[in-house]
Amino acid sequence: MAAAAQDSARTLGRSPDRLTLEERRALTGKFVALEIYSPATLPLRRIEAIGDSLAECARMLRARGLDPARFEYDRLTPPY
Repeated sequence: MAAAAQDSARTLGRSPDRLTLEERRALTGKFVALEIYSPATLPLRRIEAIGDSLAECARMLRARGLDPARFEYDRLTPPY
């Protein structure tokens, strides 16, 4: 459990495409929040929050002063 939490903390600010196989396996089933793409903002595809539920991701975003409505949420799948 502690290893999964540590993996979660290390993934913030990184692209989901840049996760290692081990990280992806450890985080399979978790939800991630990524800023919604728009031509006006052109956000980087970075993980801004990660959690076991959408509510947990939204709580993490609010704690960081970010608006959860400006993010899309995706569930991480196995690496292959």
